[in-house]
Amino acid sequence: MTQTPAKDATLDAAPVPSAIRVRDGLMIALTLLTGAADATTFIKLGGVFTSVMTGNMVLMGMSIGRGDVAEFGHAALAVACYIVGTFAGSHIVGKPRPDDRIWPAALTGALLVEFALFFAVACGWWAGHSAPSGALQTILLVLSTLAMGLQSSAILRLNVSGLSTTYLTGTLTTVVHALVSHRRLRGNGRSVGILCALVLGAALGGLLGTQAPVLSPLVPLVVLAVVLITARVVLEG
Repeated sequence: MTQTPAKDATLDAAPVPSAIRVRDGLMIALTLLTGAADATTFIKLGGVFTSVMTGNMVLMGMSIGRGDVAEFGHAALAVACYIVGTFAGSHIVGKPRPDDRIWPAALTGALLVEFALFFAVACGWWAGHSAPSGALQTILLVLSTLAMGLQSSAILRLNVSGLSTTYLTGTLTTVVHALVSHRRLRGNGRSVGILCALVLGAALGGLLGTQAPVLSPLVPLVVLAVVLITARVVLEG
């Protein structure tokens, strides 16, 4: 009688709760990065956002109404670069697979590319004495929005319904709906954490951008370094 080969326990085993908590914590950290990057870009790189593309599209419409060519150019450039970054991120991480681990190696690869982009931003930022203008400002806007577009699409490899570290209107809607429906927020703890991290990151980005701009580029680099090291040691190791 032929025996059925045993399945690979590594592939079939469900992620342990502690690993899920670590992964969720890393998503919250990446959202803090998003808030800081958005604030920094809005304050220093042309008054647009790196991740809120609907906001940038509204700015495009407003600039048309006001005849503000410069604002339209910044907003349109941000949207275009975000799309390119999203396209690149999707190609780097590929599609979710049934045998994916809780933290696919492809996601690490995408975040390493994001780190490289933000490192380039930091170099340009400091070369411009923390007050970039002209062509340098445009280059840093391009790099920043490419990085955030890449992050946005890379997270989709996790294949977790409703999970995002950038476009969060749906996350806010889900949390409010849970409150109105008298449902416990326990199952939405990650979403609440992500929303709080966005505000905290924006506050940090705003503070550094106005009071200590030389430190602004360090936020994405530090957050990404922590995320990559933690993922490697705890989730991939």
